[in-house]
Amino acid sequence: MAAAIYVRRTGAAPRAAPPPTQSLARRLRASLFDGWRASLLSIAALALLALLLPPLLRFLIFDAVWSAPNGELCRAPGAGACWAFIARKLPYFTYGSYPVPERWRVDVVMALGAVLIVWLLWLDAARRRIAAVLFFGVYPVISFALLYGAPSIGLPRVDSDLWGGILVSLLVAVVGIVVSLPLGILLALGRRSALLALSVASAGFIEIVRGVPMITVLFMANTMLPLFLPENLAPDRLARPLIGVALFASAYMAEVVRGGLQAIPRGQYEGAAALGFGFWRSLRLIILPQALRHVIPGIVNTFIGLFKDTTLVAIVGIFDFLRTVDAARLDPIWAGPTISTTGYVFAAMFYFVFCFAMSRYSLYVERRLSRGRGH
Repeated sequence: MAAAIYVRRTGAAPRAAPPPTQSLARRLRASLFDGWRASLLSIAALALLALLLPPLLRFLIFDAVWSAPNGELCRAPGAGACWAFIARKLPYFTYGSYPVPERWRVDVVMALGAVLIVWLLWLDAARRRIAAVLFFGVYPVISFALLYGAPSIGLPRVDSDLWGGILVSLLVAVVGIVVSLPLGILLALGRRSALLALSVASAGFIEIVRGVPMITVLFMANTMLPLFLPENLAPDRLARPLIGVALFASAYMAEVVRGGLQAIPRGQYEGAAALGFGFWRSLRLIILPQALRHVIPGIVNTFIGLFKDTTLVAIVGIFDFLRTVDAARLDPIWAGPTISTTGYVFAAMFYFVFCFAMSRYSLYVERRLSRGRGH
């Protein structure tokens, strides 16, 4: 007798999600108290939080002064963080000594940069190549015209000596990040080159720059660059540390990229050659995408270190964000025992937000790439 064949013609009814295998209490117990060592560490960490968190919350939130015309309330006994000082000085922290009537130009530059950066970093955004062209080609020209001025179109000139605060910190960080990655890639390729002169020159630059502190590089850029260029072509006071920061970061980036290149199997190069790809085409389409994917954590770590190291430009007289905080706390109107602490806490929060955002974004990119590889 022939076997009966049954084919379902309607969809199956949806079923409820299965219950979790463990309750929240069991998961916490497994994470925090799985053995006597984990239990001791968890108890010690909880005790430390119980010791430090209450006074920290009292200082930052509950006893803080949120609104005041001057520092009198902040000098009262038992007063916490003086956030009124931060609110009053925030324009100075943002723009430095940039002329007040022209600060709209800084706002436009920051807004355009934020839009283009979000467009570039959003992996699912449409026409990201256009965003790259605008950010790397058009945006620098517009930013320079707006910030420095263009009398021919009615924008008064504002010397870079007046720039300061968050404007300068973001400018140094963005220039360093944008320049260090492509320059670091070129240095890494040069160090691995079969041409002896190119390899020695690249390795010499990398080892010399990595062998000295960043402050030394900044001093050299500030004092020696004008000696090697004609007077009419010498970079101004702000451009010199920008060049120094970019060169310093590129040396570290080169070693990160070189580690990624060494992780690529020889078969990838041979496969690209077998397909008829030339050197630059195989590098662009096959080798570099894989190498950079391997070293995303190292690249982001270099970017985070660079962003924090922008505070060192104050050594050569540049009024970055931290320098404006340091100058504002000396205002006699706001003098008080908690002013310095509040200013430096605010600076720490500023740098933490940007560094934490870069770290989270790198993890997001790593997860996306891992899904793309099917892992």
